[in-house]
Amino acid sequence: MQSPLFSHTEQQSQDRYTVQNPQLLRVSLTGQDDVLARKGSMVAYQGLMDFDGEYQSNNQRRAHARTGEGLDLMRCSGQGTVYFANLAQYVHVVDVDRDGMTVDSSYVLALDSTLHTEVIAVDSQYGISGSGKYQLNISGQGKVALMTSGQPLMVQVTPDKYVNADADAIVAWSSSLRVQMQAQTHSSGIRRRRGNTGEGWELSFLGQGFALVQPSEVMPPQHAQIGEGVAAQFGVGQQGAYGQNQNNAWS
Repeated sequence: MQSPLFSHTEQQSQDRYTVQNPQLLRVSLTGQDDVLARKGSMVAYQGLMDFDGEYQSNNQRRAHARTGEGLDLMRCSGQGTVYFANLAQYVHVVDVDRDGMTVDSSYVLALDSTLHTEVIAVDSQYGISGSGKYQLNISGQGKVALMTSGQPLMVQVTPDKYVNADADAIVAWSSSLRVQMQAQTHSSGIRRRRGNTGEGWELSFLGQGFALVQPSEVMPPQHAQIGEGVAAQFGVGQQGAYGQNQNNAWS
């Protein structure tokens, strides 16, 4: 049997995390350190592997229920190779250092079990309760595999060059950055997208670090609501950054 398909063979690497192709992650396990991955993201494995639901503390469960932010993970252990993917999103491996990284948990595919995660809040410039955005802070030393819809843009933030990003397009940023959620409109109109431009909430980053932006303002495919219409998939819908934080604030 012959086909160009047979050219897509396993990548040979000594690294723990390897991007097998732009949309597939390969993780090597030696039986010592486990990897935590998004539930249901395993697509194949070789060797002796165990997959178990990851325990969540009461604080983690309460934070997830209150904010909608948090990781629903499985623990993967054993010896061999395991492959992860999620709806053909692009995969990127990031080394987390002591400065830490802040992410939208919807874009996390896998991470080292030694890393620490904590839900944090980004405040709104208007000081209105419920109009901020919750994110996940990852600290420690290890690797995280992130997902994006399309190939992303890594923007450098410096003290003399601050960066603004659409709240529905931002994926991750350096935890050392100062961040504020804002809307370039009058406070009386913050429930609407900016005028007739379709633009609304954005995050402003100041300091020294990076901001990772994806070329899409659509929320991750895993949150798409079948039968709910286009608006439910975008930032203006119930799954977007605006909708997630405004449903209660304006009811």
